[in-house]
Amino acid sequence: MSLDWDPGHYLRYADQRTRPGVELMARIPDGTPHSIVDLGCGTGHLTAMLAARFPAATVAGVDSSSQMIDAARQNHPGIDWHLADIATWEPDGAVDIVFSNAALHWLVDHESLVSRIRSWAAPGATIAIQMPDNWDAPTHRIPADILDGSGWPEAARAALLRDRVSGPVAYRRWLQPASVDLWTTTYHQVLTGGDPVWEWVTGSVLRPVLAALDDDDAARFGEECRDRYRAAYPPEPDGRTVLPFRRLFMVAMVP
Repeated sequence: MSLDWDPGHYLRYADQRTRPGVELMARIPDGTPHSIVDLGCGTGHLTAMLAARFPAATVAGVDSSSQMIDAARQNHPGIDWHLADIATWEPDGAVDIVFSNAALHWLVDHESLVSRIRSWAAPGATIAIQMPDNWDAPTHRIPADILDGSGWPEAARAALLRDRVSGPVAYRRWLQPASVDLWTTTYHQVLTGGDPVWEWVTGSVLRPVLAALDDDDAARFGEECRDRYRAAYPPEPDGRTVLPFRRLFMVAMVP
């Protein structure tokens, strides 16, 4: 995708965004992989952690955002960074660890996507994937309900990411033959600041929508979203806001 991303905004809640990737990485078994790929590497923080854990491996990070790749190259030299669409990018050879944290949900046709990723795997490889699975929660329902009403440009409706995540049974089937562990985790994230849920979603899923709106419509959309988010996620007595956010994890061990 050609959308501009703001690494600073995305990392405003860096601890909460990084934690699922760290926990996914912990489920990758120890070993001596030769080749590691991080699909949708963003700023490269997790890619660098993979490189530190497996220092003998050649590590590549792939992302379609020039802003994210520029940040990754600046902060983490020594890794092979690729500015490319992960929907079409291909590695040079077999891969021992394919890692993807909070990226594949942006792509369509997961059956073909997962089958293509599976085809890269070397014997004994690990495929580790995490995706948001919060589509039925107010974080995602509220902007959809607003944009599906009247008075909004079609480009903004089209820019809103809808649910592209399939059920666990489908991913298990697409990753065969492999031993697949799948689970979901709901993180009850404690956020601070004014309108923290709005800040969270505008760092990720709502960024394409805002890019498709002119200034007046963006202000109107933002005001309505913030009002509804405050009602759906009221602050606790201490002023902090709890945001439940579910994620789908899968780790496949290739024979």
